[in-house]
Amino acid sequence: MVRRFAREDPAMASSMVTSSQSPTPPRPNLEFRRLRGQRSPAEFAAMVRRAAREIGESVSCDARYVGRVEAGEIRCPNYAYERVFLHMFPGRTLSDLGFASRASVRGRRGRPPSETQGTHEPYDTQDTQDPDETYDNYEESDVLRRAFMTGGGATVAAASLGPLGLALDAAAAGRPVRRAGTGEAGRPGRGRAQNPAARRPARRRRPCTSARRLPLRAAYALLDAGATRQTTADRLHSGAGELAISVGWLAHDSGRFDDARSHYAEALATARVTGDDALEAHAFCNTAFLARDAGRPREAVRAAQAAQRVARPLGSARLMSLLALREAGGWAGLADRTGCEQALARAQAYFERGHSDADPEWMSFYGEAELEGLEAQCWSTLGDWRRAARHARRAADLQDPHFTRNIALYTAELADDLARCGHPDEGAAAGLRVLELLGEVQSSRIQTMLAATARVLLPHRRAPGVSAFLERHASTPRST
Repeated sequence: MVRRFAREDPAMASSMVTSSQSPTPPRPNLEFRRLRGQRSPAEFAAMVRRAAREIGESVSCDARYVGRVEAGEIRCPNYAYERVFLHMFPGRTLSDLGFASRASVRGRRGRPPSETQGTHEPYDTQDTQDPDETYDNYEESDVLRRAFMTGGGATVAAASLGPLGLALDAAAAGRPVRRAGTGEAGRPGRGRAQNPAARRPARRRRPCTSARRLPLRAAYALLDAGATRQTTADRLHSGAGELAISVGWLAHDSGRFDDARSHYAEALATARVTGDDALEAHAFCNTAFLARDAGRPREAVRAAQAAQRVARPLGSARLMSLLALREAGGWAGLADRTGCEQALARAQAYFERGHSDADPEWMSFYGEAELEGLEAQCWSTLGDWRRAARHARRAADLQDPHFTRNIALYTAELADDLARCGHPDEGAAAGLRVLELLGEVQSSRIQTMLAATARVLLPHRRAPGVSAFLERHASTPRST
């Protein structure tokens, strides 16, 4: 059994931070439960996902999320879920659905949808996660991420793992943990993150070591206690593996690559113990992404190819598309243009096959804008700045305007590409747009990208547009 214990789960951050900060115990949402009727939580979650697709939203609703809403842990949904629920139940308000007002939950004036932070994979190349729930719509702001990272481990664990919460509380308190039955085999971490998502702390604060390790330690304590059925044990192992990936993503996105590598390896080992191909593909996907960011492009290629081998029988064309993009990023790092182009062509072909019921829930961040953004990064790595700029511009144009963070990320990529391909004035203009967006989005990753662009533009500082960008950039405070 894999027994390495880790830190907190970034995938669940935004959807649960609100509830974890609540000063009063959660009150069950009986109205929402009534609307579910005779459907199981999983069936109702499938209805939510279908309704989201009808209006162009992307949410990763699952039975665990439905259970948390009904338990009152999610007192007010994020903006994406709000739009979906109001579409499903026309004529009703959030209050009619049993939710509290946004202002009462946040303790301040609610922000309009245009100010939401963005949807991303917890592990996407951008700055993520969720990740809201990227793993829940991955509409996760830096403020929520920081609140999550500094929250108490036991609270986070209990809120994140739904039916496992009581068992985790017992483990956290050092009390014996009873054997798990099917009712406790919810899949911890099966939701969003990587958020990719999105996917993105603005301030790289490290949560205290004991708080980071608590949720996974508690999850494995539950596994050590045994399960009443083998199927239950397998589901618990798979859920713990997804939790390890989420923990790994938080380390990855914070620049702690060695920690991330350890957690991804833990998830991979767990997947192989239980024969969970979906988890194995997910772990390899993140490993490839990490290897690329850590400057190990050949490892990125191998991990992405391994992910594609195990994912092929799963039947998700969108998953295969993302994995081909991971491979393309590795080939770009190796300066292998042919290999990169071939992988990009496969990614596009798979993407055009569209969504299917086999698509993993953690991939809700992956849409056309993300496809274009990841391709832009490949061409940028290969030094084809013009082509990179073209794809980065498409990514920014395609992104839902509600998701300010992603727009800022893609526009920062565009600014750098334009600056490097001989259009300093256009690059500076794009950089100024990003600086405007940083009033709503704080991201150390985006600020690092802008700093690199500023260095490229420095020789052109006498140009009016460039000087305005450099002055504005120099006066913008940096996140710490």
